[in-house]
Amino acid sequence: MQTTIEPIAYMRSDFPTKFGIPRQSGLAGSLRSTIVFEPKYRNADALRGLEDFSHLWLIWQFSESIRTDWTPTVRPPRLGGNTRMGVFATRSPFRPNSLGLSCVKLIGLEKTEENGTVIHVAGADLMDGTPIFDIKPYIPYSDAHPGASGGFTATADDFILDVDFPANLLRLLPEDKQQAAIEVLSHDPRPSYQHSADRLYGLSFAGFDIRFVVKNQTLYVKEVLAL
Repeated sequence: MQTTIEPIAYMRSDFPTKFGIPRQSGLAGSLRSTIVFEPKYRNADALRGLEDFSHLWLIWQFSESIRTDWTPTVRPPRLGGNTRMGVFATRSPFRPNSLGLSCVKLIGLEKTEENGTVIHVAGADLMDGTPIFDIKPYIPYSDAHPGASGGFTATADDFILDVDFPANLLRLLPEDKQQAAIEVLSHDPRPSYQHSADRLYGLSFAGFDIRFVVKNQTLYVKEVLAL
């Protein structure tokens, strides 16, 4: 029997587009986002006991990557975008059902007049407006596996960049967004197939356009413009 599912909530984040979003949750721990429930799910009883957990699992949709077909292999960015791997051995957005899974830190619940009770989280890798299908608590005794192997992702730290963000430009961002911006930039927002040292890139973040270049292993911020 085929079952139809619908979003229970939507993410409100500082990323209006896909470009620059961390490739995995938790990489930029200073990022702050808010989960806003759809009216029919704004029942405080559904959240009873949630505040006792430190982390949550989010099941969501790659809403900007929905396709009518699928391919069995994809090109993971961490392999340079040229090596194919099986889609089920990756977290590529191009999947049969376009579903994403993220583990985020629970910051707190807030009762608001406009949207009922919302959930504030840290470290989410979701674009603003992303539909969320379910929320589950992270359970350490069963979800944590310290000895697990990470396959081809084991070299992820090799992609970390040094960030040169001049103080006069950093101050243009709200104080509570500055560290998050640095963390996002350090994880190299560029597409895996673009590594021109002369190219000027632009990252839309928290209402600003952060323009930068990358030379060797250092990212240099050149401009910060209000959108």
